[in-house]
Amino acid sequence: MSTKKENREADPSEEREYHSPSSGIFFKLKRLLYRDKSDYQKIEVIENEYFGRVLLLDDLVQTSERDEFFYHEMLVHPAFVSHPSPQSILVIGGGDGGALKEILRYPIEHACLVEIDQQVIDVSKEYFPWLLPSLEDGRTELIIADGSEFIEKTDKKFDIVFIDSSDPTGPSTSLHEKGFYENLKRCLNLEGIVVLQAGSPFYHLESIKKKDAFLKKLFKNVCFYTSPVPTYPGGSWCFVFLSDEVQPLKIKRDPPRGLKYFNLDIYQAAFSLPNFMKDLGYRYY
Repeated sequence: MSTKKENREADPSEEREYHSPSSGIFFKLKRLLYRDKSDYQKIEVIENEYFGRVLLLDDLVQTSERDEFFYHEMLVHPAFVSHPSPQSILVIGGGDGGALKEILRYPIEHACLVEIDQQVIDVSKEYFPWLLPSLEDGRTELIIADGSEFIEKTDKKFDIVFIDSSDPTGPSTSLHEKGFYENLKRCLNLEGIVVLQAGSPFYHLESIKKKDAFLKKLFKNVCFYTSPVPTYPGGSWCFVFLSDEVQPLKIKRDPPRGLKYFNLDIYQAAFSLPNFMKDLGYRYY
């Protein structure tokens, strides 16, 4: 989910991801578990002594066993504790299954996962054990399709939509454009919520501001929040809570037990932004 990997002399015992021409993150390989090119992207699973298994798409870290809970808990639970009665849920992207795992902690009726790349699903089922039980849950519907095309054509409506996309390159490019969110609004039930991942507030602030410029024209409530994610660029990640009717921090229920990071104190604090992000902030229109 970072900027495109730069060309460098590669150490075959390391996996490197550059976040700028002179900085990034590296993983010492314990084992290379999987590497292939799907119809859409390069897919790798490596094993690292500290982070365990790590999924990379086009050389960019998507998730790891050790720190996945930061991202997935903070993507999912803010919307669930704020919505009055969430029953019908949509995830665009998220083929690693982490978001779906968190969603199914709640007594919902239906969760629809739309992933463009079947191979990401297959690889995640083999190497990340949380996915298979989520897909076998009777409330789950898996659709292999382009998320933007699905939104454009569907007549279904949802209480909460999560945009768990990769970077705005390759197959996920359309999920970062204004037209996608215009179509998405008509798929929301009354009091519907959209949550999206928006990138690194350190490395990607300009693209975050560009997205904010069109989102605030579409939704009354446009509220940014952040969370640590150790394997992502800068170690911190930005999310956006969107709704016309529901305001975050007006809590409707307690989160489920057994979470590793999210709690109501963390939720309140996540919307307190640093000074360099204050012009985004917590706003109602």
